[in-house]
Amino acid sequence: MKIAITGKGGVGKTTLSALLSHLYALEGKKVIAVDADPDANLAAALGVSKEKLEKLRPIAEIPELIEERTGAKAGTIGGVFKLNPKVDDIPEGFGCKIDGITLLIMGKSKTASSGCYCPENALLKRLLKHLIVEREEVVIVDMEAGIEHLTRGTTEGVDAFIIVVEPGQRSIQTALTVKKLAEELGVKKVFVSANKIRNNDDILFIKKAIGDIEFIGAMSFNDEIMEADIKGLPSYAASLKAVEEAKEIKKRLEEII
Repeated sequence: MKIAITGKGGVGKTTLSALLSHLYALEGKKVIAVDADPDANLAAALGVSKEKLEKLRPIAEIPELIEERTGAKAGTIGGVFKLNPKVDDIPEGFGCKIDGITLLIMGKSKTASSGCYCPENALLKRLLKHLIVEREEVVIVDMEAGIEHLTRGTTEGVDAFIIVVEPGQRSIQTALTVKKLAEELGVKKVFVSANKIRNNDDILFIKKAIGDIEFIGAMSFNDEIMEADIKGLPSYAASLKAVEEAKEIKKRLEEII
């Protein structure tokens, strides 16, 4: 199972990413959780300690690795470098293991935009393609509010592209924009999962607003998840209700796929 999760900032995509990673790991499956959102905190949602996190370097911020694999110094734009660098040993060598999950933090080039023609992005895109297309583990990618990390060669391996939304026009607009971008890349398996739901009216509003995008489930507005974030506790340990709701989303997803 290869799942990419996106949505407007603050909607809860990191919480869903962490919960799904936990649920698959509980089944005894090997899981790689990828934090591809520079503003997200998947490590905290998975329960990675501050001590471990301080030692965990984002891939895009390891200049010696970038130069070794691409043949070019990090931060350079243009020039000549390998577009197909070796990446198969990166999860084991640079990931953080916790509760049966290997966490990889992608990071982002500090010298240029995410679409830059630079060795950092060449390495990140090759790594993501390797994880999604070539690995046998369950891979769950917590993405930015878009699909910038994905390419046509990567999307063919994605089993499910989940857009997390909350009740609100801005969240829905982001979802519709992402859906359009995904279609342009050839992504066909696009779904919506709702978060911060207060009542059935919220669900009805979202279902109507997303049009023909398939709705796969919802998670309630949850003070326990918010408290866990404040205290730095893993999402799965914070709320049994959240875990059960994530199980239903996972079940629905697997039924469809």
